[in-house]
Amino acid sequence: MLKRRTFLLGGASAVGALLVGWSVLPPGQRLTTSTPLPAEGTQVPLNGWVKIAADNSVTIIMCKAEMGQGIHTGLAMLLAEELDAEWSQVRVEDSPIDRIYNSVQNIVDDLPFRPDDDSAVKRATVWMTRKLVRDAGTMMTGGSSSINDLWTPMREAGASARAMLIGAAAAQWQVPAAECRAESGEVLHPSGHRASFGELSSLAAQQPLPRNVALKDPANFKLIGKPVRRIEAASKINGTARFGIDALPDGLLYASVVMCPTLGGTAAHFDAGPAEKLPGFIKAFAVAPYNGGTGGVAVIADNPFRAMNAVTAVTVDWNDGDAAHISSADVQSRLMQALDDSDGHAYYRLGDVDAALSGATRTVSADYHAPYLAHGAVEPLNCTVQVADGVATVWVSTQVPALARHHVAKVLNLDADKVDVQTQLLGGAFGRRLELDFIAQAAVIARQGGGRPVQTIWSRAQDFTHDFYRPACVSRLKAGLDAHGKLVAWDSLSAGQAIVPESLARYYGVPRLPIDKTTCEGAFDQPYEWPAARVAHKIVDLPIPIGFWRSVGHSHQAFFTESFTDELAAAAGRDPIAFRAELLARHPRHLAVLKRVAALSEWGRPLSHAADGAPRSRGVALHEAFGSVVAQVAEVSLGPGKQIRVHRVVCVIDCGLPVNPNLIRQQMESGIVFGLSTALQDEITIVDGQVQQKNFVDFPVVRMNDCPAIETEIMPSQLHPQGVGEPGVPPVAPAVANAVFALTGQRLRALPLKLA
Repeated sequence: MLKRRTFLLGGASAVGALLVGWSVLPPGQRLTTSTPLPAEGTQVPLNGWVKIAADNSVTIIMCKAEMGQGIHTGLAMLLAEELDAEWSQVRVEDSPIDRIYNSVQNIVDDLPFRPDDDSAVKRATVWMTRKLVRDAGTMMTGGSSSINDLWTPMREAGASARAMLIGAAAAQWQVPAAECRAESGEVLHPSGHRASFGELSSLAAQQPLPRNVALKDPANFKLIGKPVRRIEAASKINGTARFGIDALPDGLLYASVVMCPTLGGTAAHFDAGPAEKLPGFIKAFAVAPYNGGTGGVAVIADNPFRAMNAVTAVTVDWNDGDAAHISSADVQSRLMQALDDSDGHAYYRLGDVDAALSGATRTVSADYHAPYLAHGAVEPLNCTVQVADGVATVWVSTQVPALARHHVAKVLNLDADKVDVQTQLLGGAFGRRLELDFIAQAAVIARQGGGRPVQTIWSRAQDFTHDFYRPACVSRLKAGLDAHGKLVAWDSLSAGQAIVPESLARYYGVPRLPIDKTTCEGAFDQPYEWPAARVAHKIVDLPIPIGFWRSVGHSHQAFFTESFTDELAAAAGRDPIAFRAELLARHPRHLAVLKRVAALSEWGRPLSHAADGAPRSRGVALHEAFGSVVAQVAEVSLGPGKQIRVHRVVCVIDCGLPVNPNLIRQQMESGIVFGLSTALQDEITIVDGQVQQKNFVDFPVVRMNDCPAIETEIMPSQLHPQGVGEPGVPPVAPAVANAVFALTGQRLRALPLKLA
């Protein structure tokens, strides 16, 4: 009889051999879909990314969600550039769900490596990860990764389609393909032959798919690098743009929900008697918590206002969840205790930090704090679902359409191919629409619609009080300086919840991972050349739902790191920019950004007083996030009641090759306003498991009259394009805090920034 040990070892060897064989195979292709693209009228698909119609219109397929970041424009430019399409004839269309659209780069970016790590281990891990997620990953928009992820696939798709169009023209004209060229939506030959893409599209579809295509030299770009207007702008101006809340299928009913005020709770009993007497009322019923959310009661009515009115008439007895015994003070206490009790998991080590600190002439230490934050997207959470005849149709603004389909199928007990997800424009997201709680809930509610579609809309109060929040986090930093004021040691330990393990549990039901790079990003992965360093994080489990928030861990770790760097410059008696520059000797890209922001902001030149006579000061911050390097200088003064006023922010970004300068500037401005709102005004507070903020009056956004002048410069580059949707957020809070210190001598170490 074969021994168990022999069997296991033999099986392991076989599996290992299979894995080795799999690993040397080329990565899965990202050009053709598993089933043909749907086509309307005279449209002809040439690959999984582009269709061309007889009228010469070019429809580019979009697998990324447009949530105001302009990604549909940026991605369309990549394909149209290589296709040599006429931009005025370009259209966009949401993609079906298919593995070629799986997001790769955002998973790679979550690997726990520093950007300047060029080790064999990193290269091998990245290679294997790319292979794995191309087939086993999912469609996702997030992590400022869309342009980075699709820079090559969409250009290859455009070049491939161009080659097929040229091949069709050459065959028709009986000339060598090498003599033909594409230009502005036509194929041309020196003999005078010319034909539009539309005229050639059917013949082009019969051409073999090119095995290898030559991509353009950047010197020959006609679209990429130009400030092209957003492709969806006109539809937003004339009202034809369709967001999730604009879905209006025939026979539509509406639902409103009230969820347990305590996070994670459920409805024990409810009385819908008073609601049943109201006009338009159809049905009331309890809904369970889904995908990490909170349970409650839903009411279906014949219009949204009647549904909202009726749900307020329902009286409910609640079963409070595990969060009922925790408040903001308890969170703060447990996070600080974690700093006292644990060294955490080290994401970066260099040299002997303890010895370097012991030998330092002077040591500096400080504790920093950041609160929970809500997403506060302008479009309220909503989802429209129709369940009829064994199939479901879902109209939703989501960043994860494939996962949405999977979880709708799961709660409705349907096969995934019986669920059709129609992704709509997103009226803001910032990570909230990576979640599935409101989608699964809407599907279950729609099952009560008797075959009619039901649109579930959350009130603003339900959204704010049942979010998946940016984690609260604390950080303890220590550093040593020598007798000349030079940095000799850096020690950083932070504590907070971990987003990735909790998200993967919600998405896939997998056990929680013991480490999460996003907890420490913005701390361990910065370019400063510390002589000795240790950067670590301690994961603390708390019953508060958390999720991805714009710039994730960078959003608070940048505040900790860049504020403390400024503290060290002050302790050393050094200029903050000069102090940073000394730590960037081997990082010319970062140093160039720092020097440029100093020049543009006229760093070192005295500032005039504000209009009311108040003195002003500058503060600086430099941060790398999502592949981009951003430096910002903020000019501040104090108003009545020591109110911090920001007059001007100068921003410099190096994001690699700038695909569309308009979009980059828009995202820097957006990120600065978003970051200022949370730096100066916003926090989520919890009492007995209940969130206290219920609307923008409690969680305000910087208004136009308070918005500073924002000046953005984009560094020229030929490097691979990097992220821009999030990197503008992290530096603004420390830049403002550092300016406040320069102005008042007070070091603010907690967000939101408030002077005593």
